[in-house]
Amino acid sequence: MYKMIEGNHYFLLVQHRKALHWGFPKGHIGDTVPGETAEKAALREVQEEGGVTAHIINPTPIITTYFFREKRDLHKKSVHYFLMEYIAGSPDLHDHEVKEAVFLPEDEAWDTLTYNTDREAFSEFLRILNTDLD
Repeated sequence: MYKMIEGNHYFLLVQHRKALHWGFPKGHIGDTVPGETAEKAALREVQEEGGVTAHIINPTPIITTYFFREKRDLHKKSVHYFLMEYIAGSPDLHDHEVKEAVFLPEDEAWDTLTYNTDREAFSEFLRILNTDLD
């Protein structure tokens, strides 16, 4: 999720309240809206966790996969990220799951992301944005 500020791309990052890691807004499909599509879930999560509305500018999701451990169980998780452009709102309006939400310029966003899988998705976002500019 990005917005243009003075001709530069700024990207929405959120710091999750419990784990304190920095990443992109994400959540579960259909956890609050039965029959929800991946696209609608992504837009909803950006609204809830980031306090902003956006529109999807690339319908093909960037998919990352990682593993995490919960007690003794190993879980595999895939996340579908959609490249979105800001419409309205403020990161200050984020929900209770998020400690902080901010728009950062590319270099700061890269340095702030906690996990490599998010950096991989971010790298693909940048490739798409740079391709569209050519």
